[in-house]
Amino acid sequence: MIATGLDPSFLAYLSFTFILVVTPGSTTAVVVRNTLEGGRRAGYVTAFGAASANTIIATACGLGLSLLIAYWPGSVAAMRIGGAAFLAWLGVSSLWRAWSHVDGGIRMSLDPEDAPQRFHAGAYFGDGLAINLLSPVIISFYLSVAPTFVPLGASRLYYPMLASSHVGLALLCHSAWATGLDAMRRWFIAPWTRRMLQAATGLALIGLSVRVIF
Repeated sequence: MIATGLDPSFLAYLSFTFILVVTPGSTTAVVVRNTLEGGRRAGYVTAFGAASANTIIATACGLGLSLLIAYWPGSVAAMRIGGAAFLAWLGVSSLWRAWSHVDGGIRMSLDPEDAPQRFHAGAYFGDGLAINLLSPVIISFYLSVAPTFVPLGASRLYYPMLASSHVGLALLCHSAWATGLDAMRRWFIAPWTRRMLQAATGLALIGLSVRVIF
């Protein structure tokens, strides 16, 4: 059986996934950080990196990642520590860049016209990729949550369809964050407010890193 638009299991999954992806988390914080730094394109590339990580994890889970985790139980803890360290590094980096701008440093300029000069697609893509590859929450979702929505007798294509739906919804949501924030960044936010937002994002990332550990 392959789901249709009226399949109750699929509709329930879409509703659950929508609530999940619109709730801000570590990936959203990284998209916000990079959008404030590099503009809308930076946010889009970060979102695409996160979507790529989701695709990799979903594929690995479908191919038997649970066996590897069972063989090496410490792998989840290692990913949690790695993810927390990466979040903390991004947070400290955001704080430093906001501070260096206040002090007249040249690490960051918040004028929209300067965005192309500091647009580094590989770095932004890597941020999105790493933050989700190192997320035990994403792995748990594909290993434990998504399979519960697969009805008995479903086609082998059902799980890939569920995974693709999550990847697509998350990509749209994070891209929407980038679009909206960039519009505010360009038209409504004064320079000092942008610096405050970037500093607040840095603190949020550091807070999320602590939350991941504990």
